[in-house]
Amino acid sequence: MSVSIKEQYDVVVCGGGLAGFCAAVAAARQGMNTCIIQDRPVFGGNSSSEIRVTPHGAAQFHAYARETGIISELLAEERAANHEKVRENGWTNSVWDMTMYDMAMSTPNLAFHLNSTVTEVVMDGPRKISAVKVKIAGAETELTVQGKVFIDSTGDGVVADKAGCEWRWGTEGRDEFGEPHAPSRASKDTMGSSIHFRAKDMGRPVPFRAPEWAVKHEDPAYFYKQGRHFYDLVSGYWWIEIGVPWNTIYDNEQIRHELTRHTLGIWDWIKNRDPELKEKAANYALDWIGQVPGKRESRRIIGRYFMTEHDPANKTVFPDEIAYGGWFIDLHTAGGLLAPTAEPASAEGYSETSDYAIKSYCGPYGIPLRIMIPKDVDNLLTAGRNVSVSHAALGTVRVMATTALMGQAAGTAAAFALRNGIGVADVPDACMTEVQQRLLRDGCFLPNVRNEDPGDMARVAHAEASSAASVYGVGPESSDRTGGFRPFALEETAEPLTCRRGQWIAVGAEEIHALAVCLSNGTDSVQKVEAALVPVDHIWDYRAEPYPPLATATLDVPPGNKVWIEWPVMIGADDGLVPGTYARLDLMANPNVEWHMAGTILPGHVSAFEMGAGRMRRYRDGGTLSFRIDPPQPSYGASNVLSGVARPYDFTNVWRSDPARPLPQWIGLQWETPRRIGRVELAFPGHLFREYHGYPPFYRDPQCPKEYAVEAYANGEWRELVRVRDNFRQRRAHDFPNGVFASRLRVVVYATNGDPSAAVSEIRCYAPESR
Repeated sequence: MSVSIKEQYDVVVCGGGLAGFCAAVAAARQGMNTCIIQDRPVFGGNSSSEIRVTPHGAAQFHAYARETGIISELLAEERAANHEKVRENGWTNSVWDMTMYDMAMSTPNLAFHLNSTVTEVVMDGPRKISAVKVKIAGAETELTVQGKVFIDSTGDGVVADKAGCEWRWGTEGRDEFGEPHAPSRASKDTMGSSIHFRAKDMGRPVPFRAPEWAVKHEDPAYFYKQGRHFYDLVSGYWWIEIGVPWNTIYDNEQIRHELTRHTLGIWDWIKNRDPELKEKAANYALDWIGQVPGKRESRRIIGRYFMTEHDPANKTVFPDEIAYGGWFIDLHTAGGLLAPTAEPASAEGYSETSDYAIKSYCGPYGIPLRIMIPKDVDNLLTAGRNVSVSHAALGTVRVMATTALMGQAAGTAAAFALRNGIGVADVPDACMTEVQQRLLRDGCFLPNVRNEDPGDMARVAHAEASSAASVYGVGPESSDRTGGFRPFALEETAEPLTCRRGQWIAVGAEEIHALAVCLSNGTDSVQKVEAALVPVDHIWDYRAEPYPPLATATLDVPPGNKVWIEWPVMIGADDGLVPGTYARLDLMANPNVEWHMAGTILPGHVSAFEMGAGRMRRYRDGGTLSFRIDPPQPSYGASNVLSGVARPYDFTNVWRSDPARPLPQWIGLQWETPRRIGRVELAFPGHLFREYHGYPPFYRDPQCPKEYAVEAYANGEWRELVRVRDNFRQRRAHDFPNGVFASRLRVVVYATNGDPSAAVSEIRCYAPESR
């Protein structure tokens, strides 16, 4: 005899992967009574310890493009607590599961049901969902969960399908939308599913014998000539993938079995057959094999807008922008392990300058809310890989860090719809600005939206600081301050200047007198290098020649190693130099010359190289190339905390104190008349530069304040309102329920997590009643 229970919520989120989890937390934080229904025992979906795929996103290809908001909170917490190194696949442990579980438990207004599967959707008329029926595995319990707004983050679009929504499956032909990545003919082909493994070094040789039912490999060409690279012996490979000829939903169990057969066969090849790898893998033993396939594609629910490949490729600006992406258009070959080759980028050795690489590189680009609003049901949103996009566009929006942003946007939009008494489909027209401003306030970044929150009293304040750093430049000898994640050593192999390279420089002054670059010339004669200083819109302006240059020159490079070459630029406002923007210093190709990377990353100063077709892409990790500038640029001033953008983008957008001045240092706001302040919200730099898997265990970003205080100036004296110790979080909020009446407010940084400069990206101030 089973038990039947009824529950009622404002927002019901079906699916507890990163998209659904962020949707539910966002709705709950906005005061909505919210429930997550998750069919697995843990949150996280493909990122969980059951499947173990590292969350990917825009920062894999674009410096300072890490996704912020709820996903950033989770990843920063996990890195600070976890002893395990992050690898691309296979090594996620339960610390990540517990990080998510802790947030779920700690979020007011949020309930959840794990091991619970949606079995039925109850409709109230043809266009409205009234409830979902749920079965709890192993508990003989059936739930009827009623809601006002539902969010389908099941991946497979289960709720939308059962509610009667139109959906697409497979691959569109090129004739439908003219997408460059679309094949000539449409098909039912989808990307496949993967399982991963983990291996452990036992410190002594250990044997492995594959079972008889495992796949047997004899031909090394299957791996080495078909793009199936063994890039890491201790973790799984994304290319252990199978889909076609099986259906990724209905044949999920068959796919799991086939993937298991192949995984054991691949490990057998590594351990016993590969002439080179079997020696390297002699001491390794299988420690774990996943048994839950991680899906890439199934149903795509048709929404109020259908996003095609042209949108990310052309960076379409949407009025209802609610998230962003930046992964390349990554379309895996249908069939996976059963296909002639792995996905194209891998099959060609991950070339960064091939025609395919140029065609598929995109972003960062905006994502509209309308792809998450199904056209056929009025109280339903989608978030995740089931949104309204073409197969080609799915290649970029499907990665988990991107879907997490969509999830937070869905939960926020649902809350605003309920608060305003409107349908979710009316949000883009009725309250889009409010939703966007809320997302920014909650830590998200939108490429085409800045802080214009009328409730933020900081926007009408004047910023001041105890000191501010200037940009002198950095060289190969500069000390690394990244806290352990920078992957490139200074004694690396020389890399000739085989193509145009560019270094972004934040212009803070009205003049540039001189620039210098650190170059090596290994020949016996003077080499000539063409140089240009060009204006750019932001740090992701990858046009090789975006505008007419501010200045050009031919540099003479004498023979020698690490020689500083001076360029007397002598330009100012009359030449088009604009303080508070970026200029890019470009050196043209000369393969006899090397432009050296700096020994550290200068915050907000990125680099790129020309990949072809007049386009550039991030160079190395986007780190800083060696340069010097005269006069030093005041690029980290106090006013940056009021720029409306809380990360390097169109400028550095961060205050940094003078590193030569000892801590404490402070950044403050001053108003002409006193204000009653009830809430102070702070954004700190850090956890932005590289993707999550680039950060080591127990990582705390050096730029983030470790100890700080918020102080108010009233009645002729400073009063400490709050002091925080042992901080590593990027965003903090402090409430003062009775309000603080003050004409000045400041944040005093007493210690950082390693950086000699104190740093703050944004300060917001609100009245006591504003949450």
